[in-house]
Amino acid sequence: MEKEIQTRCIHLENDDRSNVYGAISYPIFQTATFAHPGVGMSTGYDYSRAGNPTREQLEKTVASLESGRRAFAFSSGMAAITAVMELFEPGDHIITDSDLYGGSIRLFNTLCAKNQIEFTSADLSGDNWEHIAQDGKIRLEELIQPNTRAVFIETPTNPMMNVIDIQRLGEYTAKHGLLLIVDNTFLSPYFQNPLKLGADIVIHSGTKFISGHNDVLAGLVVADREDICDKIGFNLLSTGACLSPFDSWLVLRGIKTLAVRMEKAQENAGELADWLEQSGYAKKVIYPGKKEHPGYDIMKKQASGFGAMITFEVESREIAREVLKQVKLIRFAESLGGVETLITYPVTQTHADVPKDVLKKNGVTDRTLRLAVGIESAKNLIEDLGRALKEAGQSG
Repeated sequence: MEKEIQTRCIHLENDDRSNVYGAISYPIFQTATFAHPGVGMSTGYDYSRAGNPTREQLEKTVASLESGRRAFAFSSGMAAITAVMELFEPGDHIITDSDLYGGSIRLFNTLCAKNQIEFTSADLSGDNWEHIAQDGKIRLEELIQPNTRAVFIETPTNPMMNVIDIQRLGEYTAKHGLLLIVDNTFLSPYFQNPLKLGADIVIHSGTKFISGHNDVLAGLVVADREDICDKIGFNLLSTGACLSPFDSWLVLRGIKTLAVRMEKAQENAGELADWLEQSGYAKKVIYPGKKEHPGYDIMKKQASGFGAMITFEVESREIAREVLKQVKLIRFAESLGGVETLITYPVTQTHADVPKDVLKKNGVTDRTLRLAVGIESAKNLIEDLGRALKEAGQSG
């Protein structure tokens, strides 16, 4: 029987649990090391940095969900991205989309730059891959240099919800011998599978939708090419930024409800986006599930859902900051993807380290708010946000 993704969130293919006494919840092997029967003999595990049964169960589950050969579980999303960057050598060049999570931009501009990896950013949204520069439009092909090794994207992007055509970009990068790296955090493997569309490496902040309860930090890397898997595995072993057994179990537990959480959060997001547009409180509402979104058709083609992330803009900086004070059910907090709805102020939180000129170019201002929609009652969320926006408008 071929298992659908809803089933694979709970049951692995060919899952043999005879060695764990038939436990329905996979056990936590909370151990740092493993005893050997004798010299040259092993149970299959030696030291938990190199491999742990609980972490391995998580990695097998995520590899199945993303249709990859192997997955690797890290101590955070940034640890996962750092391990991927270790695939490259000093002097290598990487093209990135211009609208990325601020932590990724910080890593690229500091530690990666120190390691002499070069980056060029461009607007890769849509399917034309054109970057508006002072001297006109530059196509992606003109950004490729002899030392270019990869293209790094998110889709939808954080926080401006731009959509990139993974399949067309994957065909293009394959033609030029480049790796295509996709951060799939916003949609999770439930709604989007970049490896099936031509990506070489998929990254997740497992902290977000995959675990889904705002109670664990985790990062995941998935690949289908054996050579890439071997290198990522070596980087994990060598740097030691592996996910602990207990945290691996927490993520495994969260994945069991991934399907129902994503469906409910997306349903709520659609209602909230509609309400925001009609409310008169927001100057702009960006949600890829709206037909007028420029990436709507691409999303319909490459994903099975639109996700639960909304970015919107209010009238002034003062109103934006007052909304953050006034929300009660919705919490003003960094992060996303949990069962609780969170509202974030990118300019002081997720994108605080992004240069101001880059923020301005991407359209991120001190009036921009990002909403990560959870699974509460949509009616209650609208009531809370409506009250907060009304009171903020009055005080502003």
